[in-house]
Amino acid sequence: MTRLKFRPIDRPDQIINYWKNEKLVVICIVIFGLGYNGAAVLGPIYQGKLIDSLVHGDELAAVVLLTLTFIALIAAIQLMRYFKRFYIRRFANSTSATMRLMIYNNILHKSIPELDNENIGNLMTRAISDVDLCVEGMRKFTTEVFDTGVLMVAYYIAMLLYDVRITILASLFIPLAMLLAEKLKNVVYKYSIDYRNQSSYIAGITYDSIENAMLYRASGLEGQNRSKYGRELESLQNKAIKTNLLENSMEPIYNVIAMLGIILVIYLGGSKVINGGWTVGVFSAYIIMFAAMADKAGKAARLVNSVQKSQVSWQRIKPYLTDFQHKVANCNLDKTNTTLSVNNLSFSYPPGNENIIEKITFEGRQGEIIGITGSIASGKSTLGLSLLGLYPYSGSIVIDDKELRNFTEYERSQMIAYLGHKPQLLSDSIYNNITLGNEQDIEQVLKDVCFDNDLQTMPDGINTMVGNSGIRLSGGQQARIALARTLLNHSKIIILDDPFAAVDMNTEEQIMDNLRSHFKNSLIILISHRITMFKKVDRIVLLYNNQAADYGTHDELMQNSRLYAEIFNLQIIAGEDTDE
Repeated sequence: MTRLKFRPIDRPDQIINYWKNEKLVVICIVIFGLGYNGAAVLGPIYQGKLIDSLVHGDELAAVVLLTLTFIALIAAIQLMRYFKRFYIRRFANSTSATMRLMIYNNILHKSIPELDNENIGNLMTRAISDVDLCVEGMRKFTTEVFDTGVLMVAYYIAMLLYDVRITILASLFIPLAMLLAEKLKNVVYKYSIDYRNQSSYIAGITYDSIENAMLYRASGLEGQNRSKYGRELESLQNKAIKTNLLENSMEPIYNVIAMLGIILVIYLGGSKVINGGWTVGVFSAYIIMFAAMADKAGKAARLVNSVQKSQVSWQRIKPYLTDFQHKVANCNLDKTNTTLSVNNLSFSYPPGNENIIEKITFEGRQGEIIGITGSIASGKSTLGLSLLGLYPYSGSIVIDDKELRNFTEYERSQMIAYLGHKPQLLSDSIYNNITLGNEQDIEQVLKDVCFDNDLQTMPDGINTMVGNSGIRLSGGQQARIALARTLLNHSKIIILDDPFAAVDMNTEEQIMDNLRSHFKNSLIILISHRITMFKKVDRIVLLYNNQAADYGTHDELMQNSRLYAEIFNLQIIAGEDTDE
């Protein structure tokens, strides 16, 4: 199987560069396009000669020779047409793949705040259907440059050779069709914008309906959502009709206008046949060429409208066409003597808004477990996110004597592992969910998260399919698979946001012991509202009103922080009641 190779494009936001990027293919398109359309005029010419040969009663051998020549000529023309279509389709497929790759890379390279502001349905529509529409417009344009432009020129020159006056007079109607198409292009452009925007909106609410299906069903909102979805689909249908109506339904009108000249051809050409100026074969060849040219004029007029639709899609995907030549540098991080110093950290989202957390200060080092807890909405998860360096922050986060924002994106990904409070599983095997496609041994990490016993009940073991296309897992099983993924590489800093929310207290205690025993080369940041296990962490950051209210060991906070002591004692009592 041939592997598609992507060549970097200079200025991918300029559409001409996509043809320049496929120079050899475009050269083949030009050669076969000129050959096919330039030779196409010979078809009606030799057909006329064959008619004249039959009318004049030429010898059989001459008629047979002319017939064979005509057939061979048609076969050669169609062969060149095949190669022309082949290379145009190859250009379209390559361009489509290149555009999608660049859009994909662009999405991957967007900052997290930028991605948070993106509409999923809008991104999906641009990356799929807008690319298809744009490339289809490029394909049609490339095709019609030859099949319409070159062919019309070839026919027109041949017709001029037959009779200049008839050709000029009969062709006067063709510019009228083109002018009408030009007048309608702005209307088509407006309708196309409305249609593409509505299509993006539909994709967005479809994604939302699937993602929140359980919520809507439990809340009794399915009927309301169905009615809304129906209305939006009807609006999409109406916009699609308006968009396609002018493009498709106007072509017959363009053809009729362009074909009005056939009246002059029949009258003036017929007169020449009667007067002996033309033979029947010449008259037949001329009518065929004019009809073909008028038909192509109608297609050219429609192409003007089609290009407007493609122009809308081009403008929508253009901001996402960036040729990222992303090279992953070697990242030789020292995994010994890891230190973390957070000083006066403040964070707001979006940047410039009121701070969600502020004036946070604490330190940690390799082999320690730092607990972060606090009241509801105190900024615990926000603090964990800010330590990733994915969002802008103020203050200082220093890792191994270097400011976090000064590390590259790749260095941060290799240095810090993060588990959010919502486990995310791929529709893939347990093994691939943990290794993310890398060849690694996961036996120990499965033991670390107490998943080895669960695995024994699954017939396919680590190859068991999970996610949307696999078996249903409990919340605790999902959480532990996601936790195993986070722990697998023993990163310098491991941030765990509420990793034990879906597991029982015995499992929680065992995992805590494993973290302490097997991850001595990592600094672990443990975020949790359940603090009964915080007796086993080294130091604790207690958040209150979005600030660090207290900082110290468990024993120190039990003595010096009334808030911490109350939370801890209430959870101990609640745990005892549960055990009873």
